[in-house]
Amino acid sequence: MKEKQTTENHSPNGQSKGQPAEPSSGQSKALSMLLSRLRDGTFGEMLGDWKWILAYSRRYRGAIFLYVVFGVLSSTLGLAGSVAGKYLIDAVTGFDTGGLLYLVLLTVGCALSGMLCGCVIDRLSAKLSVRICCDMQADLYTSVMEGDWMAVSRYPSGDLLNRFLQDTGTAAGNAVSWLPKLLISLYQFLATFCVILYYDPVMAVLALAAAPVLLLSSRYLMRRQRDYGQRVREESGNLSAFAAESFSGFDTVKSFGITALYCKKLAEKQKLYENISLDYQWFSMKTGVWMNLLGMVVQYAAFGYCLWRLWSGDITFGTMTLFLQQRSSLTSAFNAVVGMVPTFLSASVSAHRVKELMELPQECKTIHAGKADKSETIHVSDKNGSESLHKTGITVTLSGIDFSYEENHTVIASSSMYAAPGEIIALIGASGEGKTTLIRLMLGLVHAQDGSITLTAEDGTVLCAGADTRALISYVPQGNTVFSGTIADNLRMVKEDADDGELIAALKAACAWEFVSAMDGGLYARVGERGRGLSEGQAQRIALARALLRDAPVLLLDEATSALDVATERRVLRTVMERSPGKTVILTTHRPTVLGMCNRVYRVMGTEITVLSEELSAEMAMEF
Repeated sequence: MKEKQTTENHSPNGQSKGQPAEPSSGQSKALSMLLSRLRDGTFGEMLGDWKWILAYSRRYRGAIFLYVVFGVLSSTLGLAGSVAGKYLIDAVTGFDTGGLLYLVLLTVGCALSGMLCGCVIDRLSAKLSVRICCDMQADLYTSVMEGDWMAVSRYPSGDLLNRFLQDTGTAAGNAVSWLPKLLISLYQFLATFCVILYYDPVMAVLALAAAPVLLLSSRYLMRRQRDYGQRVREESGNLSAFAAESFSGFDTVKSFGITALYCKKLAEKQKLYENISLDYQWFSMKTGVWMNLLGMVVQYAAFGYCLWRLWSGDITFGTMTLFLQQRSSLTSAFNAVVGMVPTFLSASVSAHRVKELMELPQECKTIHAGKADKSETIHVSDKNGSESLHKTGITVTLSGIDFSYEENHTVIASSSMYAAPGEIIALIGASGEGKTTLIRLMLGLVHAQDGSITLTAEDGTVLCAGADTRALISYVPQGNTVFSGTIADNLRMVKEDADDGELIAALKAACAWEFVSAMDGGLYARVGERGRGLSEGQAQRIALARALLRDAPVLLLDEATSALDVATERRVLRTVMERSPGKTVILTTHRPTVLGMCNRVYRVMGTEITVLSEELSAEMAMEF
């Protein structure tokens, strides 16, 4: 039916007049993957991941509802502006200016209102994404930090960091936007289709057919693009890993004078990355040309149809503009809906990775204790329980311990040892024999497959080693454990209310106050990441001071004095025992420097722990 020209109109509302958005091969891949998931029965797992994501978004459902409302309103205003544009063009081409001012005001009003809605949507999305991401990160951080040591240690630190930063960001962003965007895109698609259908059913069918043609054609390019993308990611990962390793080994590279060698290696890796990236770009360019050609065919088919309708007098200039504009909008809306599929898959993968860490087994906080002929449950981390047990000596006993990290790979077998208050006990042995493993067992980080590890108080209370009993232990691990911040920050992390006098006393006991007092700022001198700015020996003494400030009844030193000279090492241990004569000290060492100060020496060798005779211990000390 021939349409009469009217005096109403509207100018474009900001919708793109270019070629329709092209579906990526990633969308085809995602559709294929989704169908595969439906066939192999793992789609339910994906729904479980999304149920987990939406549990976070439900906390902000009011704000998300507003997101949808403003999104629908923005789409409605866009369509209203497009329809108004049609009548505005018709009014101008028909030289009928009667309602021109009204149409101009309507067009401008729709554009400004749409812009305001867009700002509200962006603000809501940003605030909700940040808040949900923080919620996820907080939960993930807590789960990892309180997780079972064996379970957490199976994940490389880089992988943990990627899940904490990237996967939570992806999951949080989709917790806010995925469902609202899907609803808004569906509404925009249906509303746009209905507008075109109202004016011309044939044009509606032609516009609807354009998007699937582009989508299906992209399947032929999917495999090669996926292979190229994988190769680019691999080379990019290799380059990043090389740079990270080089930066972490900065001192070693500089010390050996091999900077030029590493610059050469970097250039080689960059060349590989450059070659594959340029190959990928060339392929993408050819793909883009092909997709653009297909888009042009569809576009000109629609354009030709509109010209024919205009030539025959069936439509006006305004209607033709509306058709061409909304055809592009319809294709874009279709691609936006289809684009939700790869987003759905990507978010479920990220959610699964985060969930996996959150579902790690957690450490048990309840300690079952026996006392004479009765048993009770004690929470050592509670203030009252912790303070009472801190005032008593603790005997550490390992009885008949069997432990292995992996099946059929025994580290400790049928071994026993004990350390009483007022004693210094040494564990010696070659690297890799299990000394650090024994420390982990005493800390309750790992648990023996057989046997028992107990901490016995002077009143007869027996506690099984676990997460709570760490409140009774001060620990100095191997390596540099100084954090970025001030010296005072590093000490107060174990006793937040400690005054400067207590900090200085701990530093003096660790033979560290002399160099700390000479630093610019003293207690409040700043050090970098991993104690940058301190020597290895100075960093060890800061760690020792931190452990002494905690003043727990048990002190575990894992190679904690290896960077100290012999005189300082002996002086530190002597000071510790003089300050706290009832403290139980257990240390691991590779060098027999302090064996003469020890009450007993245990040798860890061949999965067994054996106690050395006092004569042999003294002989080893004398030989050193």
